[in-house]
Amino acid sequence: DNLLGISWVDSSWIPILNNGSVLDYFSERSNPFYDRTCNNEVVKMQRMTLDHLNQMVGVEYILLHAQEPILFIIRKQQRQSPTQVMPLADYYIIAGVIYQAPDLGSVINSRVLTAVHGIQSAFEEAMSYCRYHPSKGYWWHFKDQEEREKTKPKAKKKEEPSSIFQRQRVDALLLDLRQKFPPRFVQQKPGEKPVPVDQIKKEPEPAPEAVKPEEKETVKNAQSAGAKGPPEKRMRLQ
Repeated sequence: DNLLGISWVDSSWIPILNNGSVLDYFSERSNPFYDRTCNNEVVKMQRMTLDHLNQMVGVEYILLHAQEPILFIIRKQQRQSPTQVMPLADYYIIAGVIYQAPDLGSVINSRVLTAVHGIQSAFEEAMSYCRYHPSKGYWWHFKDQEEREKTKPKAKKKEEPSSIFQRQRVDALLLDLRQKFPPRFVQQKPGEKPVPVDQIKKEPEPAPEAVKPEEKETVKNAQSAGAKGPPEKRMRLQ
């Protein structure tokens, strides 16, 4: 039977535990870790000291380490000769509670199983977040991300009426349409009724006699200067 998952304690022995009484405490009949066929039981029945264990062959229990009053380590071993023994198991007593120390194989097996279980759980959780669609492909869908999006206040985006390109393009189209299809009605002042373009009275041009002689001379000089062009530059003599 696997005894690594159980423990044993007798509260009546805890106040008197020491190096001399710990083996008697371990040899209680209700202790599941104690073997009744061991040499310790034979020595106890014959009322001999524990020194006679070195002269016997078989299973025995010895006190391997002691740190009174909290820690005691007892070893179960197979004695083959007075000088040759083979360890079978170790037991440690902490505050009166007896546990069996695990062997190296059990420790490695437990660590490997724990690691494999953790990796398998991680893969299963990762696969639960994976999504696939023929048009989109693969993506990750996390539940906490949905909760954050629900609790997060949605900020209203400022919608611009139009971009610079759209405004310039619309103005160009309106100008082109205005040239192709000129307006037939014009509203001279806001609030007034539109009037057809043909009925708008053009302002009379000033008569030629009204122009002053000084203005005529300035106009002629400007025309003559524009016809002749700017004067040529002369070369400077060095």
